[in-house]
Amino acid sequence: MPVLAGKIAVVTGGGSGIGFATARAFRDEGAQVFVTGRRKDALDAAVAELGPAVTGVVCDVSVPAELDAFYGIVREQAGRVDVLVANAGIGIMASLGEVTEDLVDSVFATNVKGTIFTVQQALPLLSANASVILTGSTATTRPSRGLEVYAASKAAIRNLARGWALSSRAHGFRVNVVSPGGTRTPGLLELVPPEALKRSEGEVPLGRLAEPEEIAAVTTFLASDASSYVNGAEVFADGGFAQV
Repeated sequence: MPVLAGKIAVVTGGGSGIGFATARAFRDEGAQVFVTGRRKDALDAAVAELGPAVTGVVCDVSVPAELDAFYGIVREQAGRVDVLVANAGIGIMASLGEVTEDLVDSVFATNVKGTIFTVQQALPLLSANASVILTGSTATTRPSRGLEVYAASKAAIRNLARGWALSSRAHGFRVNVVSPGGTRTPGLLELVPPEALKRSEGEVPLGRLAEPEEIAAVTTFLASDASSYVNGAEVFADGGFAQV
C-alpha cells in the first residue's frame, strides 16, 4: 500500500524544484496534495503535469491574508491537513557591503515570516499526529559567500522547529527539518554561475549535486508513519557536504 494513502498534504512553493518533486512523490504515494506558488503560469503548468490528485492555489506565503484564503480552500475541499511541508523560500545573492534593506526584507518575509504563518494558520486544520516538515539548508552551518542573509533565514527555520517541537503534545503534531545541500533546481541554476556550481560539486563527498527527487524521498519518509517517533530533528540530504 502507498505510504501516504488517504492523507491530505500541503506543499508550499510547489510549482518547481524541490516542492514540485515533493508534490509528485506525495501523489505517487497516494496523498491528495495542495500546492502553492506565487507564479500562476508555473503553478498551472505543474498542476497540469501532476494531474487531478494535486490542486494548485496561487499564494504568497509572506502575506497572511493569502494564506487564510488558501487554507479556506483546503478546509472546503479536504477538511484537514495530515502533512504540511513549509517549503516556499527564496535566495538572493549579495556580498557583504552590497546587502540592501529590500533584500533582507524579501528573504526574511518569505523564508521566516512565511514559514511561521504557514504553520500557525494551519493549526486548526492539522489532524492528530500530523507531520510538519520545514525546508532548511546546509547553509545554516556552511554558508556560501554572498548568501549569508539566506543562511541566516534558514538558521531561523532550524530554531523554529526546535521550539515548535516542544508544542507537539499540546498541538498534536510533530515537526522536523529537511536540510538539502546543493540541488539541481531552477532556482539554484538561475542563482549560481555554472563555474561556481562545478566547484560546489567538487566539495561534496559524493561528487555531485542532489536531484530534487532525492530530497523529496527524505521528505516523504518524514511525512509517513515510518517516522512517527522522529520529532524536532534535522535530516541532512547533502551528500555529506555539511557533515565531514
